[in-house]
Amino acid sequence: MQYPVEGSCQCGGVKYTLKAAPLMVVACHCKECQKLSTSAFSITAMVRTEDVQFDGHMAHWQRTADSGNVSGAKFCPTCGNRIYHFNPAEPDTLKLKPSNLSDTSLIQPTAHVWVSEKQDWYQIPEGVKVFDKQP
Repeated sequence: MQYPVEGSCQCGGVKYTLKAAPLMVVACHCKECQKLSTSAFSITAMVRTEDVQFDGHMAHWQRTADSGNVSGAKFCPTCGNRIYHFNPAEPDTLKLKPSNLSDTSLIQPTAHVWVSEKQDWYQIPEGVKVFDKQP
Protein backbone atom coordinates (compact mmCIF):
# COMPACT_ATOMS: atom_id res chain seq x y z
CA MET A 1 0.00 0.00 0.00
CA GLN A 2 1.18 3.49 -0.82
CA TYR A 3 1.03 6.25 1.80
CA PRO A 4 -0.39 8.79 2.25
CA VAL A 5 -3.96 7.50 1.81
CA GLU A 6 -7.08 9.64 2.09
CA GLY A 7 -10.24 8.94 4.07
CA SER A 8 -13.55 10.66 4.74
CA CYS A 9 -16.90 10.24 6.40
CA GLN A 10 -19.95 9.34 4.33
CA CYS A 11 -20.99 12.95 3.62
CA GLY A 12 -17.43 14.25 3.09
CA GLY A 13 -17.66 16.80 5.92
CA VAL A 14 -14.67 15.22 7.70
CA LYS A 15 -11.60 14.24 5.70
CA TYR A 16 -8.27 12.90 6.77
CA THR A 17 -4.89 11.79 5.50
CA LEU A 18 -3.13 8.74 6.91
CA LYS A 19 0.58 9.33 6.31
CA ALA A 20 2.02 6.00 7.47
CA ALA A 21 1.06 2.37 7.97
CA PRO A 22 -0.94 1.47 11.08
CA LEU A 23 0.88 -0.04 14.03
CA MET A 24 -1.67 -2.87 13.91
CA VAL A 25 -5.19 -3.65 12.73
CA VAL A 26 -7.59 -5.36 15.14
CA ALA A 27 -11.10 -6.80 14.90
CA CYS A 28 -13.00 -6.29 18.17
CA HIS A 29 -15.95 -8.57 18.90
CA CYS A 30 -17.16 -6.92 22.15
CA LYS A 31 -20.87 -6.10 22.45
CA GLU A 32 -20.13 -2.33 22.33
CA CYS A 33 -18.29 -2.71 19.00
CA GLN A 34 -21.11 -4.85 17.66
CA LYS A 35 -23.48 -1.97 18.47
CA LEU A 36 -21.12 0.56 16.89
CA SER A 37 -20.65 -1.36 13.66
CA THR A 38 -24.17 -2.85 13.54
CA SER A 39 -22.34 -6.03 12.59
CA ALA A 40 -20.38 -8.89 14.15
CA PHE A 41 -17.29 -6.81 14.97
CA SER A 42 -15.59 -3.46 14.50
CA ILE A 43 -12.28 -2.88 12.73
CA THR A 44 -9.69 -0.59 14.30
CA ALA A 45 -6.33 0.55 12.94
CA MET A 46 -3.98 1.64 15.70
CA VAL A 47 -2.05 4.65 14.39
CA ARG A 48 0.35 7.20 15.78
CA THR A 49 -1.40 10.53 16.31
CA GLU A 50 1.35 12.28 14.36
CA ASP A 51 0.67 10.03 11.33
CA VAL A 52 -2.84 11.30 10.65
CA GLN A 53 -4.12 14.77 9.72
CA PHE A 54 -7.82 15.67 10.03
CA ASP A 55 -9.85 18.35 8.27
CA GLY A 56 -13.39 19.25 9.28
CA HIS A 57 -15.42 19.62 12.46
CA MET A 58 -15.98 16.50 14.56
CA ALA A 59 -18.35 15.90 17.44
CA HIS A 60 -17.23 14.02 20.56
CA TRP A 61 -18.72 11.24 22.70
CA GLN A 62 -17.14 9.11 25.41
CA ARG A 63 -17.83 6.27 27.81
CA THR A 64 -15.91 4.51 30.55
CA ALA A 65 -14.79 1.03 29.52
CA ASP A 66 -14.90 -2.03 31.81
CA SER A 67 -11.17 -1.47 32.43
CA GLY A 68 -11.86 2.01 33.82
CA ASN A 69 -10.20 3.66 30.81
CA VAL A 70 -12.03 6.39 28.94
CA SER A 71 -13.05 5.44 25.41
CA GLY A 72 -13.52 8.68 23.50
CA ALA A 73 -14.95 8.87 20.00
CA LYS A 74 -14.79 11.51 17.27
CA PHE A 75 -17.41 11.46 14.53
CA CYS A 76 -19.00 13.60 11.84
CA PRO A 77 -21.86 15.63 13.33
CA THR A 78 -23.71 15.60 10.00
CA CYS A 79 -23.69 11.95 8.89
CA GLY A 80 -22.67 10.37 12.22
CA ASN A 81 -19.83 8.34 10.71
CA ARG A 82 -17.21 7.38 13.34
CA ILE A 83 -13.72 8.56 12.41
CA TYR A 84 -11.62 7.42 15.38
CA HIS A 85 -11.58 6.42 19.04
CA PHE A 86 -9.00 7.45 21.61
CA ASN A 87 -8.00 7.16 25.24
CA PRO A 88 -7.13 10.62 26.65
CA ALA A 89 -4.49 8.96 28.84
CA GLU A 90 -2.68 7.76 25.67
CA PRO A 91 -2.40 10.88 23.46
CA ASP A 92 0.25 9.41 21.13
CA THR A 93 -2.08 6.83 19.52
CA LEU A 94 -5.52 6.85 17.90
CA LYS A 95 -7.88 4.00 17.05
CA LEU A 96 -8.78 4.92 13.49
CA LYS A 97 -11.90 3.39 11.91
CA PRO A 98 -10.31 2.42 8.57
CA SER A 99 -13.43 1.36 6.66
CA ASN A 100 -13.76 4.95 5.48
CA LEU A 101 -10.35 5.03 3.75
CA SER A 102 -10.26 5.39 -0.03
CA ASP A 103 -8.04 2.27 -0.16
CA THR A 104 -9.25 -0.35 2.31
CA SER A 105 -6.60 -2.95 1.45
CA LEU A 106 -4.91 -2.29 4.81
CA ILE A 107 -7.93 -3.80 6.58
CA GLN A 108 -6.35 -7.14 7.33
CA PRO A 109 -6.69 -7.78 11.07
CA THR A 110 -3.74 -9.47 12.70
CA ALA A 111 -5.62 -9.93 15.98
CA HIS A 112 -9.19 -10.54 17.12
CA VAL A 113 -10.08 -9.32 20.63
CA TRP A 114 -13.06 -9.93 22.90
CA VAL A 115 -13.78 -13.22 21.14
CA SER A 116 -15.58 -14.28 24.34
CA GLU A 117 -18.45 -12.09 23.03
CA LYS A 118 -18.17 -12.93 19.31
CA GLN A 119 -21.12 -14.05 17.25
CA ASP A 120 -21.22 -17.86 17.03
CA TRP A 121 -21.69 -17.84 13.25
CA TYR A 122 -18.46 -15.92 12.54
CA GLN A 123 -15.33 -18.03 11.99
CA ILE A 124 -12.02 -16.31 12.75
CA PRO A 125 -9.43 -16.90 10.01
CA GLU A 126 -6.45 -19.09 10.82
CA GLY A 127 -3.10 -17.48 11.55
CA VAL A 128 -4.27 -14.44 13.54
CA LYS A 129 -3.88 -13.82 17.26
CA VAL A 130 -7.01 -14.37 19.33
CA PHE A 131 -7.78 -12.91 22.78
CA ASP A 132 -10.81 -13.69 24.95
CA LYS A 133 -10.86 -10.10 26.22
CA GLN A 134 -8.62 -7.04 25.87
CA PRO A 135 -4.93 -8.03 25.77
